[in-house]
Amino acid sequence: MTVNDAVLIRSAAEAWLAEDPDGDTRAELQGLLEAGDEAGLADRFGGKLEFGTAGLRGAVGAGPNRMNRVVVIRAAAGLAAYLKANGLTDGPVLIGYDARHKSDVFARDTAAVIRGAGLDAVLLDRPTPTPVVAFGIPHLKAVAGVVVTASHNPPQDNGYKVYLGDGSQIVPPADHEIAAAIDAVGALAEVPRGEDWQTAGDDLLDAYLDRIATLVPQDAPRDLKVAYTPLHGVGRLLVEDAVRRAGFAAPAVVATQADPDPDFPTVAFPNPEEPGAIDAALELARAEGADLAVANDPDADRCAVAVPDPSADGGWRMLRGDELGALLGEFLLSSRPDGVAACSIVSSSLLGKIAAAYDVRYADTLTGFKWIGRVPELVFGYEEALGYCVDPAAVKDKDGISTLVRVLELGARAKAEGRTLLDLLDDLAKKYGLHATDQLSARVEDLSLIAAAMDRLRATPPTTLGGHSVDRIDDLSEGSEHLPPTDGLRYTLSEGARVVVRPSGTEPKLKCYLEVVVPVDGDDVPAARAKAAEELTAIKQDLAAAAGI
Repeated sequence: MTVNDAVLIRSAAEAWLAEDPDGDTRAELQGLLEAGDEAGLADRFGGKLEFGTAGLRGAVGAGPNRMNRVVVIRAAAGLAAYLKANGLTDGPVLIGYDARHKSDVFARDTAAVIRGAGLDAVLLDRPTPTPVVAFGIPHLKAVAGVVVTASHNPPQDNGYKVYLGDGSQIVPPADHEIAAAIDAVGALAEVPRGEDWQTAGDDLLDAYLDRIATLVPQDAPRDLKVAYTPLHGVGRLLVEDAVRRAGFAAPAVVATQADPDPDFPTVAFPNPEEPGAIDAALELARAEGADLAVANDPDADRCAVAVPDPSADGGWRMLRGDELGALLGEFLLSSRPDGVAACSIVSSSLLGKIAAAYDVRYADTLTGFKWIGRVPELVFGYEEALGYCVDPAAVKDKDGISTLVRVLELGARAKAEGRTLLDLLDDLAKKYGLHATDQLSARVEDLSLIAAAMDRLRATPPTTLGGHSVDRIDDLSEGSEHLPPTDGLRYTLSEGARVVVRPSGTEPKLKCYLEVVVPVDGDDVPAARAKAAEELTAIKQDLAAAAGI
């Protein structure tokens, strides 16, 4: 950093300090200035959080490259300007928030700015799961929604997710237009703010929970014993109520993770996909003799499921996102609903085959529920990262609470027949072939390493991966008739295998998604699983070498 750069950054920090309304971030920034911490200042002022289809997400702290009140007030003002410019004013903006650090403050700031812009605002009166807002937007005829959440990110993060009036997350060009409106916001003191917003609470939550209760038929079996963890998030109270209203016994809850805690003290990373994250739930499940263990991520839009498995370490294993997606797909599509099933291009190809078996239309989309949720006539959608939409007529987004209730129904139906979810997975393998998926991911601190890996793969594409020939390569950055352009590569391999490589949209990761398809000889599913595991390992090794990760 040059002397001139340091002077400019220090000047920007002093200007920020003068208008920052938050005592915590002012103290943080004052300390950096007094200490002459050029690196700390550059980290906060050398860039900014970019508003995109995931909204905003980053560490809480001072400066434009952090989540803070200044950034949120400007984001809310930009959103309000976008709504007014597009005539989207005939209804309120619904605002929800989780229990992370500053979430309630950011939510109140948003409500104040929306009201100051002359629009109606409805603020939830307590920390609430994200799918409640996705449900509440059409329920309240809102023109937009905001959720202050960083989902399953580390404790230091927070975020800002935006929905429009159809109840689905924003996609281009709305994200670019909102970003431009944010950039056009002037001095913070000139952003008008009001105080007379409305609140929503029990009535909205009751409507959401009543809707979930209707998903389970009256005559469905309900004998099931369940262990549950909300992973220190906001899901527990609604899960307990949803399970009760649907007629199931109350789950046993991991006591040390039952209440919201923004520091997530018992887990290294509050994402149920991460190794060790649901260990406490598995311990409780073993102690209780449970049939299933289930978990939500901190904002309860994802659902993880673990099952007893004598062959696994500790006698339990978590289902992969694609496994649960296939189980739910077979369960929900077997009634032959009139509509479309959808999943992301990084999810298993099995859902398309299940849909074809039941004459249900099928579509694949780019990664993220911002794309899946807006598929016309959607009847079921999922992505491999534990996101499932089991009631798109009510929630056009992933919903970990309604999914959990449908999983309980599926588990109870299997138990009533003397079977388990593992038995149902074996049925799918025999019917459609064993579809096994895995991931190779590399977390980096230097984002240029991700770009370098993508450049390497484009410049020197592999011709074989794990003994499979590479039959076709699609550069997803070029787009297609069915998919908008995105940074990614899709490899179609021999024998039904495939690989998709893309940079993560929410984390500093390069993600590679692998799938192989192995026919089942007779009833020998274990042999097919063993062969699939060998093939995935071989593909992973070759892909890592080709990408240089």
